[in-house]
Amino acid sequence: MEAAREITRESARERGSNRVACVEEEEGESVNVNKEGPCKQVDEQQQHQKSGWKRFLAHVGPGFLVSMAYLDPGNLETDLQAGANHKYELLWVILLGLVFALIIQSLSANLGVSTGKHLAELCKAEYPKYVKYCLWVVAELAVIAADIPEVIGTAFALNILFHIPLWAGVLITGLSTLLLLGLQRYGVRKLELLIAMLVLILAACYFGELSYVKPPAAEVMKGLFVPRLSGDSATSDAIALLGALVMPHNLFLHSALVLSRKTPPSVKGVNDACRFFFLESGFALFVALLINIAVVSVSGSVCSADNLSADDADRCDDLTLNSASFLLKNVLGKSSSIVYGIALLASGQSSTITGTYAGQYIMQGFLDIKMRMWVQNLMTRCIAIGPSLIVAIIGGSAGAGRLIIIASMILSFELPFALIPLLKFSSSSTKMGPHKNSIYVIVVSWILGFGIIAINIYFLSTSFVKWLVHSSLPKAATVFVGIVVFPFMAAYVLAVIYLTIRRDTALTFVDKSDASQVEMESGVRSSDGNRGTEVVPYREDLADIPLPD
Repeated sequence: MEAAREITRESARERGSNRVACVEEEEGESVNVNKEGPCKQVDEQQQHQKSGWKRFLAHVGPGFLVSMAYLDPGNLETDLQAGANHKYELLWVILLGLVFALIIQSLSANLGVSTGKHLAELCKAEYPKYVKYCLWVVAELAVIAADIPEVIGTAFALNILFHIPLWAGVLITGLSTLLLLGLQRYGVRKLELLIAMLVLILAACYFGELSYVKPPAAEVMKGLFVPRLSGDSATSDAIALLGALVMPHNLFLHSALVLSRKTPPSVKGVNDACRFFFLESGFALFVALLINIAVVSVSGSVCSADNLSADDADRCDDLTLNSASFLLKNVLGKSSSIVYGIALLASGQSSTITGTYAGQYIMQGFLDIKMRMWVQNLMTRCIAIGPSLIVAIIGGSAGAGRLIIIASMILSFELPFALIPLLKFSSSSTKMGPHKNSIYVIVVSWILGFGIIAINIYFLSTSFVKWLVHSSLPKAATVFVGIVVFPFMAAYVLAVIYLTIRRDTALTFVDKSDASQVEMESGVRSSDGNRGTEVVPYREDLADIPLPD
């Protein structure tokens, strides 16, 4: 055995390496020398031998960061409106939307784990120069549009709790987000812990509200599992709910966050990581589902109460993030309004952090810009809070509420430019290799994806046509708007078709685990671990050994 150790050290010195090779003993006789690195195989075996819970907990974090996009103030406002207008009838839409969200978020996580690159980096590698820049602009607009409800929602919360003016609340939100993002200096796990705490605060507040109103469990369960669309505005409210749930920037974010975890470069290691991230995302989105159900149930119970005054009934007809606090204060008491303000603050602050985080990855992935983290954070925040600050100063609460609606429509418009690349890359062997989606996942994800895209396009086009027909603008102005917008809509449809039918050309997957086998079969070896050109010497003394029958 000592002789084998000496041989190992001598061979390492001959290669000019100071690393100690890994030596494994089998029954005290045979020796296995690992020439590729310091005990790489043993490290992988030790990692696989860890308990399942420890390995799972090592992957917990990205799913909770991502889940905040499904609990942001924009989602809360659509939940409040759906509950006020239809009580519990549209809960099934939230369930369907979060099931679809679990599928696409899992695809995003799998893409990052399998390729070692996030979605923005893969888009940069795959698409031509001008297409790449167009996708970057659209992705940045998605971050800005997603940030508008988050910033305004946080400003509303500060106004409810501390009576701070709306414009000042917008500035405070931007500064506080930059301060909290400073936790990145101490590792992404600290930031994930902060977001998890805010999620728990949000859940505690809304479950506390739910305990006040005590909605009938039978009606809630019926709304959750029995699809219904009764009433004039049910279809539009259901589409708004579905559109608010799926965020384009979230797809870029999740594929990047999973890269913060160490994944063994083996098939088993990648599969285990994908499974753990799926379970973690499922748990985080289940918590998001419960919170969304609580918001809809509280709104539906309060607005259907028998003792509702005429003023509160008017508020229910047009319920917003700001007016909801007055409604809860009048019906359930001042403490309920304070709890609502705390929940809105937790929702807005946590979702602005994740939105800024997504903006960093998008800028880095598409443009490969190298700059200090605080400079990148400051740039992203300034771009994002600009529209919110202008509207808060000029339009006040009413203008801010309308801006949230516009932002939701922009997000629905931009969804295909993140979703289609994700669906194509995760189903491509040139990107994912053996880890690409199965045929069943491909069929289901594409059907659901195109269903969401078609619903959004239908909603946007019908809403625009309805506005154009009933607009109070002069006839000449209406014609001019139609001439400008309809070609733009045609170009939008063509762009979606281009992304769908374009064939992938960039090969980004490299199967390192099979490199040594390929080199051995082709008679080529490389001492540095890469594919080399040194021919393996022919062993004449082994040429005549007969093969076993």
